[in-house]
Amino acid sequence: MIYREATLEDIKQIQVVRNSVKENTLSDPNLVTDKDCEEFITISGKGWVCEIENKIVGFAIADLKENNIWALFIDPEFEKKGIGQKLHKIMMDWYFSQTKETVWLGTDINTRAEQFYRKAGWAELGLNGSMEIKFEMTYEKWILLS
Repeated sequence: MIYREATLEDIKQIQVVRNSVKENTLSDPNLVTDKDCEEFITISGKGWVCEIENKIVGFAIADLKENNIWALFIDPEFEKKGIGQKLHKIMMDWYFSQTKETVWLGTDINTRAEQFYRKAGWAELGLNGSMEIKFEMTYEKWILLS
């Protein structure tokens, strides 16, 4: 497994992973465009991928402009191998090396992602819309957990 920063050349494979997930699915895959991915990994923040034999099997993207975790997704065939935990740590360490601002994210209710973030120490803030839970992580808490 290779963990590295995402590049523009990775966007097509990132989209394949994003659209392969069984939870937190997009109602319309066209809602997240290649241009969106490009902006988030080159202008608004940064992204990372996990690659196995030249295939991207997971990715994470942090948005510094909105202090938000924009994405953390793993190809369902590669779940439960620690890839999400490793990408999460890389992304969060980078985020808090850039700013001490609290970071937030939203995820669907009653999903493995919800449990993942709870276990990782994220604090629930309530609902983000009607179908998502909003979580946050402070700099201080991340340092304690790291």
